[in-house]
Amino acid sequence: MVLNFFDQFASPTLLGIPLVILALTLPWVLFSAPSGRWLKGRMLTLQDWLVNRFTQQLFSPLKPEGHKWALIFLSLMIFILFLNTLGLLPYTFTPTTQLSMNLGMAVPFWLATVIIGMRYRPTHALSHLLPEGTPTLLIPVIIIIETISFLIRPLALGVRLTANLIAGHLLIQLIATAAFVLLPLMPTVALLTSTLLLLLTLLEVAVALIQAYVFVLLLSLYLQENV
Repeated sequence: MVLNFFDQFASPTLLGIPLVILALTLPWVLFSAPSGRWLKGRMLTLQDWLVNRFTQQLFSPLKPEGHKWALIFLSLMIFILFLNTLGLLPYTFTPTTQLSMNLGMAVPFWLATVIIGMRYRPTHALSHLLPEGTPTLLIPVIIIIETISFLIRPLALGVRLTANLIAGHLLIQLIATAAFVLLPLMPTVALLTSTLLLLLTLLEVAVALIQAYVFVLLLSLYLQENV
């Protein structure tokens, strides 16, 4: 039973071809393409409004040098958001439950912000390793602690996204299994369990949306330190 619960996180294959490739390309197919018409439809209008609100909120604290990252971060958030939400559908696979994939997204973006900071503002980038007013005796210890916390940032990004999604999927499967088992034995309890399952599914949808935003928000904060 334990192994069956975790089988949902294994990448499915068809004729030896990993279907994770299909899962990674599907979000871009569902995203509405720009229209050349003068009047936009409701979906495109809502899409443009959400994109503008997200861009203003995320990049207002950044200097103009960091605004060139808007398109990259926006594409990344939409990509993660679609993967998280599509993975909640039955008989689907969620690529963002794989730590390797999340680290593959977190490490390059974090490293890019570090390289930009070291290239254009090396003194400012290194100043974060030693807070102002640190006692002289504590300087070596503080530098080591700050360096370790600095290097584990991409790991924390990937683990946070992976852990939140895996926990939600496991809870949904556990409660769904309990409701299925209790249905012939105690229908009333099974009905209450199904209601809890519905509420948990709504919560998991919110978590999927929030985690995509938090992932990009933290990357923008790392960029803000180096721009």
